[in-house]
Amino acid sequence: MCVYWMGVADMTRAKTLRGLALAMGYACVAIGLLHVLLGNAAIPGAASAGPTVDSLGRFFGAIFAGYGLAWLWAARRSPIPAAAVRGLTAVFLLGALGRLLSLAVEGRPHWFQLALAALELALSPLLFWLADAEERAEGETV
Repeated sequence: MCVYWMGVADMTRAKTLRGLALAMGYACVAIGLLHVLLGNAAIPGAASAGPTVDSLGRFFGAIFAGYGLAWLWAARRSPIPAAAVRGLTAVFLLGALGRLLSLAVEGRPHWFQLALAALELALSPLLFWLADAEERAEGETV
């Protein structure tokens, strides 16, 4: 009975991981492309920062879209590679830490940026915990 419930829990974790990985991928691709297309206008609370910052933002938008494609690549593997999830999550957490550093150095940003930081800080431990969910679930069914 306990083995059955462990298998159910692992399968639930695996489905959660796949859903979150797909959501991360699609969201990052969409947000990245939005930044490429709109430049600084895609940043809530940001005013025009001139052509240099606009160029930088559009470049980073393309990089963020590529980050999303990496999540989609991982989500489409079977099983989803734990090492890929951990690496992508580490990048995600580094971004959240960068937001915290900005908060400390530059002050309070637009409320939406604070909400994003909270989301990034909350999702990172969850993604680290789920990273090996599919590999574990597949290992137990063999």
